[in-house]
Amino acid sequence: MATATGSPRARALSAALREARKERGISTRELAHRLSIDQSHLSRIETGKRVPSIETTAMILAILRTSREERERILDLARNASEPNWLTVGIPGIPLQLAGAWECERAASDIAAWHPCLIPGLLQTTDYARAIVVGSARLDKLPQHEIESRVMVKVARREVLTSRNPVRFNALIAEFALREPIGPSGVMAEQLRHLIKISEQSNVVIRVVPQRVGWHPGSPGPFVFYEFKDAPPVVHFEHHSSGAFDQDEDDIKAYRKAVAEIGKIALCQSEAIELIARIIVDEWS
Repeated sequence: MATATGSPRARALSAALREARKERGISTRELAHRLSIDQSHLSRIETGKRVPSIETTAMILAILRTSREERERILDLARNASEPNWLTVGIPGIPLQLAGAWECERAASDIAAWHPCLIPGLLQTTDYARAIVVGSARLDKLPQHEIESRVMVKVARREVLTSRNPVRFNALIAEFALREPIGPSGVMAEQLRHLIKISEQSNVVIRVVPQRVGWHPGSPGPFVFYEFKDAPPVVHFEHHSSGAFDQDEDDIKAYRKAVAEIGKIALCQSEAIELIARIIVDEWS
């Protein structure tokens, strides 16, 4: 039996099952036949429209002959798929949360992202993203292939802004993030020029919160606010070795208000683009 849900954990589960099937070269038709279910039912599971029971999940993983580690990871998602909130602590949890964030980005109709220190992920150039991953890799001692894999995942996520039905993206960026050297000057100049270029898209709005505005609701840290046509909103917080998805009704109201309040002190898009252009010349030429 399966139930409908739009929780981030359920979205991560659907992504994990879909990728496990693809990695083993099995079509949805073949897998559905082996499970003795309709192909449309399996498709709804893989797109997150239906959440499989633990038993169905275990059957899928048995047919796909997943490793013990992968099986336990996916079954853990299935056991708690309907829970609205999701907290992970420690590096092993980040890949799962990344899958959840990616699925939220794909399904969202609107995304508002606030970041006081970095350019939001969906707006990062490849070299800027690599500079961030390389910095983390030094602490986590990641091998080179893992570094490039994480960079490619970051780059692939940008497609939601340029697809046939792109998500509407409201980027709220602190001026500090435009001046902080994440990589060499050339990387920063390219990144800021990319912000100017992508702001020409009708679905992307770029606002900048100038320095010395004092405390505001974004001061405690970064967050991403996802809205969907067919599911409740989700707030995502991501830090170096932990992260959380939150669907609590009171928290959603608070962060919706935070987006509005940050917007009140942010420069309008035309002013933001002028500031970005000046910073390119003053800081990164």
